[in-house]
Amino acid sequence: MYKRDKYKIRSNKKIAQNVYEMILEGDTTYIIRPGQFINIELDGFYLRRPISVCDYDSETITIIYKVVGRGTRKMSTLQEGHVLDVLTGLGNGFEVKRSGDKPLLIGGGVGTPPMYNLCKKLVEQGKNPIVILGFGSVDDVFYEEKFKEMGAEVYISTVDGSYGTKGFVTDILKDLKDYTYYYTCGPKNMLKAVYDTATSDGELSFEEKMGCGFGACMGCTCKTQKGNKRICKDGPVLKKEEIIW
Repeated sequence: MYKRDKYKIRSNKKIAQNVYEMILEGDTTYIIRPGQFINIELDGFYLRRPISVCDYDSETITIIYKVVGRGTRKMSTLQEGHVLDVLTGLGNGFEVKRSGDKPLLIGGGVGTPPMYNLCKKLVEQGKNPIVILGFGSVDDVFYEEKFKEMGAEVYISTVDGSYGTKGFVTDILKDLKDYTYYYTCGPKNMLKAVYDTATSDGELSFEEKMGCGFGACMGCTCKTQKGNKRICKDGPVLKKEEIIW
């Protein structure tokens, strides 16, 4: 179930290289799980922009986005007080109950945001999450301290070695053995590498171009072990055992 409503921008600030954090004020009752997303309408653009929910409370939704094209560049210019038309409550999200006592959360770049609220929910349930975040360089790193403030054990990788472990998230993952379950979000090549490296069951959140964002256009359909699924409605989270690469 999703809802269309108006949301006012409380803040919109740069937090890393080409990466922005936007806080929206409005109804959050349709967001029920970490890993869901919202779909934002922008003046002058035909398609909405799907953005993962980073965090939410009773009054606000926090999103993080990277400027990669005309739409996100437009978003980066929007000021406090600007009102946006937004669809909320989209996607299936992660299943927190499958986590076990020591879940592993893996975010790659702008796949990091949905890991934040997931980490918060797990900590609230008394779990002990381990977090791996992968970035291109030190200039791309964000939210490391926020995860640590929740008590998570945090590891950082950068491709160029300018911060943390040089390489990819799997260069850290291969040395971790005692996690109970994993959750991950990021580019498809990273998800495949995590799938091949991880030793537990898990859930993977896929990034995909979307038309409608709520399952009507069928434009983001993919094949799974359980038949065709729509990334926007039946996903973006798929369980490890149902994925066909």
